[in-house]
Amino acid sequence: MTIKEEKACGLFADGYNCAQSVLGVFCEENENGLDTNTAFKLANGFGGGVRCGEICGAVSGAIMVVGLKCGFYAKNDIEQKSFCNKKSYEFIKKFKEANDSVLCRDLLGMDIRKPEDHTASGVPELHKNICPKMIASAVRILESFDWEE
Repeated sequence: MTIKEEKACGLFADGYNCAQSVLGVFCEENENGLDTNTAFKLANGFGGGVRCGEICGAVSGAIMVVGLKCGFYAKNDIEQKSFCNKKSYEFIKKFKEANDSVLCRDLLGMDIRKPEDHTASGVPELHKNICPKMIASAVRILESFDWEE
């Protein structure tokens, strides 16, 4: 595991959700202009597949990192927008290849669409065993990217 993968998994073990853990580790040194506390607030609702088993929070956090690293902000900067979209598609493709899905409920093997399902028997164990792997995978893929293309 890389240092960032370990730190991201450590954040998850400390109670941050998967999206917070991925986004937060890329903000630790303020390398992208976003402080960690703001990143944690921003990513809070994205864990658990936006709390309904949809897109894995690690994927959501990673796509936020893609936006921080290469997203466009200047009006009509179609070239930068296109580059960021390309990196988002690239991330999703690589994550799917590595993990067979980008959906939280598929990765967990359990449909957690209702709030009470998040605390059902077995869910904490699933989170403890599967989520760190997804977090590490997302971080590893991001670290492999060439951001200068």
